[in-house]
Parts: sequence; structure tokens; C-alpha cells
Amino acid sequence: MNQKKTTKISRATLIAPTLQTQWFDEPELRFAEQNLHVDPKVGINLFGPRSYGTDRHRAEVHFGFIGTGESIEAAAGFYEKCSTGVDGDTDHEPFPGCDKELGFRLELRIDTHAAEVITSSELHDLKSARLRRERFKNAVALLDDKLRILKLKDRPIDYVVFAVPEDLYDLYKSVDYTDSEIGQVHQDLRRAFKVIAMKHDTATQIILKRTTTDEMVNREVDHKSVRAWNLFTGLYFKVDGIPWAPCGLDSETCYVGVAFYRPRSTQSYLRASLAQAFDDQGEGFVLRGREFEWDETKNGRSPHLPREAAEELIDGVVNRYWQERKTFPRRIVIHKTSEYWPAEREGFMAGLKQVAQADMVALRSSSRVRLIREGMYPPLRGTAFHCGNVTHFYTTGYLKALERYPHGHVPSPIEIYDHHGDSSKATLIKEVLILTKMNWNSANFSGAMPITLPFADLVGEILREMPEGFEPNPKYKFYM
Repeated sequence: MNQKKTTKISRATLIAPTLQTQWFDEPELRFAEQNLHVDPKVGINLFGPRSYGTDRHRAEVHFGFIGTGESIEAAAGFYEKCSTGVDGDTDHEPFPGCDKELGFRLELRIDTHAAEVITSSELHDLKSARLRRERFKNAVALLDDKLRILKLKDRPIDYVVFAVPEDLYDLYKSVDYTDSEIGQVHQDLRRAFKVIAMKHDTATQIILKRTTTDEMVNREVDHKSVRAWNLFTGLYFKVDGIPWAPCGLDSETCYVGVAFYRPRSTQSYLRASLAQAFDDQGEGFVLRGREFEWDETKNGRSPHLPREAAEELIDGVVNRYWQERKTFPRRIVIHKTSEYWPAEREGFMAGLKQVAQADMVALRSSSRVRLIREGMYPPLRGTAFHCGNVTHFYTTGYLKALERYPHGHVPSPIEIYDHHGDSSKATLIKEVLILTKMNWNSANFSGAMPITLPFADLVGEILREMPEGFEPNPKYKFYM
């Protein structure tokens, strides 16, 4: 008699993940005479910029210009109009103007005779070259010459405005061509001009015609008050002032953003990486790493540093910190948008041997998971939610301090999807929230990512335009 076998089926036990939420207060910023406020625009208006009353503050700024006669007049007129104040509305903070007692507390010295004019004859000559690549090269050479001559003028010039003529912008804003040795090449006029300005050690601002209009002609043009706030914030920093400083960052911690770019001279190598470090005053510097080979077909599109390159990069950060402060940082925080591969971690740790504590953090915007809040508004900025070991938090969202939601889209949270180090997630989140308020290229309340990451990407764009042998200036202002 055959006996049937019975199979015992075990049931899997599913454990519901634990969901926790918390909220972090809005970080404050520091303005003149140690005054605090959460909003850059309100703080500047009430108290003045952080370096007001110190040796870094300039009482007046002397302008220089490059452009056609028409584009120079339009740019100069826009600055002069904004300096008397710009009205806001329900969605936009008014710009208070700028003189010795208002706004950034400096006076503009605008003289359109302190200018190098691009003539109609010169524009005509640029168009005569047969190849677009050659026309682009000639346009860059012309701007280089104009800035060189402008610097030789017997006038004090602190800040040069490149008022881009429409003809020049439409024809030469970028160029794509094939090089027989390196393949496809893309060049950009804005990036090339920033390299020229670095070469001549000059603070610059590029202004298109649409920026100087009094009205919003399309969605690409911000409200006039927004344009004024952004231009004057950038201006103040580019003449070596500090618009505002972070409040709550550890004075002995250095914050580093790492990104990657491919040099114009090669297709098979990445120009290693670039890093930018911020101290507790928000000031930063630029470092360029070594070249390394990266095969996307084998390793994927997201690059990772070899051990030696990672160690060398962090060695550079530590050494530069020592040069600036005559001491080593107690802690270094590294921000990246990709996870840390084992060789990369080993290299960073080897470079951190003189540092007591460190955190390697990978951050990415995630639209796969969202927190839904009751009512008509999205979650508050500063809201974090933890599901098991996975942490998300909002750097955009409803602003409790302003009692409004300034964006027209559903905010996505930031995910901490890789972390190796000594600090709690609460500490990392607080630091990121502060660093989202440190973009001196605008006066926005905050950004989505800590300034370490978008700045690293921005610097990479400029470094990509640099010719071989050109040493990048470490100052942040030359990349804005």
C-alpha cells in the first residue's frame, strides 16, 4: 500500500514597516551685526548684508561694460532703475533698491564710457568665417580682447557686465562639431566667457536682452523684482561681500560636493572630479581632481572614483582647509548623488586620516515616494519621514515662515539612499536644510538640494570649457 507524502507549506511572515515622521525648524541666517532671520530678502532689507560694517563691504561698486552701444545702454539703465526699488506683488517680495542706506548698502558707479563696444563691423567680421566652429572661436577671441582692453582703461572697474547683443547670442551661444581626434564636441559661450573672466581675474555678469525688459514677455522671464534680487545678490558676492551666512553649521566641519565632468579634450576619460567645500561662513573653494578612465558600457553611466583619485581629492580638501585656517577640520561631510563604491570609500577614508569624524552621504530627489498631507497644501519644508531604514525629507514644500507655497508643482522629497559615517540622520538633514539656503546666485528662500551639489555641477560646466594647462581659480565667484 502506497503512502502519500504530505508537504508542509510554511507561510512567510510579513512585518509591517515602521513609519515615523518628524519636522525640523526652518534654519536662520546671519546678517549684519549678527542679526538673524529665516528669509534672505527680509534680512537684507531689515539689517543689511552679513559683511556690512566690515572690511569686506564696499561702499561703492564701479561698473564696466562689454556689448553693443544699444545693449550696454539697456543693461546700465536696468541696474539704475532697479537701484531705486522694484515693486512686488502677492507672490513676489519687492526689491528695496540699493544705496548706502538701502538693500545691500552700496552705491553703484555706472559710467557707460567705461566700456568696450562691439561694433557692427566686428559683428560682420565674425559672420564671415565659413565654419560655425571657426565663428565661435573668433567670437571668444573678440571677447577676450575686449575684456583685456577694458582692464587696461584708466578707470576703477570692480564688476564687468557683458550685455550680450542679440546677434551675437543667436549665432554663437553654443556650437557642436566633430573633431577628428576626440569626436563630438559641444562648446558654450557663457562658459567660455567665464573662463576668460577668470584669466583676467575679473568679476562678471552676463545679461541677455530679455533680462533688462520691464515686463514679463514670456515664462522664461522672471518677475522684475526677482531679477533685481538675483542680480544684486550676485553682484554683492562677486565684489567680495558676504550676503548672508549660515547659522547652525559646525565651525570645524567642512562640507564637500563631488561631481564629475568630461573634459573637452577627451571622450574616453572623465576629468576626474571636482569638489567644492563650504565652511561655517558659507565660503567655498573649487578643486579639480585627476583624470580617470570610465567605461560606461562596463560600469554604467554613473561614475565613481578609483581609490587613488578619491584619496587625492580629499587630501586636496584637507590641505586647502589647512592653508585657509592653519588647522585641520574636525569633521568632513561629502555629498554625492551616487552611492559610494567600496574602492571609492576606501580612498576617501585614506584621505581623511587627519580628520576625526566624517560622513559620506548620497542624496537624490525621489518621485517614487511622497507624503500626503491633509488639506490643500503639500507637506511642510523640513518634514522628514522614515520607513524602516529608508529616510526621505522635504527641502521644498509649504513654507511655514511665509505662510505660503511658492512653487507651482508637487514637491518631491530628497532621499538619503547611502550613508557611511558618524552622524545621525537628524544631523545630516539639519545641515542639508541650512545648505539649501546658501545659493548666492539668487535670493530665493531656499533650493531643493544643498548648494554643495548644484555648485559642483555648475563648476564642472566651466571646467569643461578650460583649455589644457589652464589652472582654475579656486574662488566661487568666478563660476557664478
